[in-house]
Amino acid sequence: MRKAVVCTKYREQQTINYREKAMGKNSGVGITFNKERASTYDEQRAEMAPINDTLHFLTRMILKKLPDDAHVLCVGVGTGAELLYLSEAFPRWRFTAVEPAKPMFEICRRRAEDHGIGSRCTFHQGYLATLPQSELFDAATCILVSQFITKQDERRRLFLDIAERLQPGGYLISADLSYDLSAASFERIYDVWARMLRYSGVSEEDIKKNDKSFGDSVAILKQEEIESIISYSGFNSPVLFMQTLFVHAWFAKLKDLDEKQGTQKNPADAKGRAVQFNCSAQ
Repeated sequence: MRKAVVCTKYREQQTINYREKAMGKNSGVGITFNKERASTYDEQRAEMAPINDTLHFLTRMILKKLPDDAHVLCVGVGTGAELLYLSEAFPRWRFTAVEPAKPMFEICRRRAEDHGIGSRCTFHQGYLATLPQSELFDAATCILVSQFITKQDERRRLFLDIAERLQPGGYLISADLSYDLSAASFERIYDVWARMLRYSGVSEEDIKKNDKSFGDSVAILKQEEIESIISYSGFNSPVLFMQTLFVHAWFAKLKDLDEKQGTQKNPADAKGRAVQFNCSAQ
């Protein structure tokens, strides 16, 4: 079976596992961004705006009931797409933006200042584990990040780290690439995915290079496997609220103390209900 490709994040010459991003330790393979790739990241993603717009709009609807002065943690914020969108939608919210890759972090911070929201943001250039634990957050976003953690125990640790920083009942918005790579439909879905990449300006050379990483340095898990990891970390059963090709997005609420005491952490308990939204990048 041919392996597929992901273009939502790029590898830098030096690789770092997101476990290192999250925990500050070395292990495995991972993703960072050099200055050149960071500078073209938003331009290339612009052609996929229908997918991003759908994800941001639905995230807004899910988080709409948060307090007017909510504080939101953005894990692996990149160049700040969800930060800028949510800051405009909710003008009294505050944000803590965490990004280990310096080129991406600098772009995010500059964009926030240019949009006049710098005073509402705390910027942390580094790993999630090095972020001081002070007040608990009302919600956290983790958009197209955890798929780059190839070891499931390390991927689970990322969600545990997020859970430790949330208020009881706090929301998690998590998006990842997900699919059953053994499914008969995989090749057909990938063909459409590849068309989208070409439409977005990804070169054939890059498509072929990244084709080899799908399922290797990019950990594409089945839907139920990702849901079990999220549930294991102390969240209620995650709800799949969007699916577009390989992109899947869930929301989940952190269990409160009574729920944690009354429920064992069992990865097999995570079922998650799917409400799929189809959108086109054409």
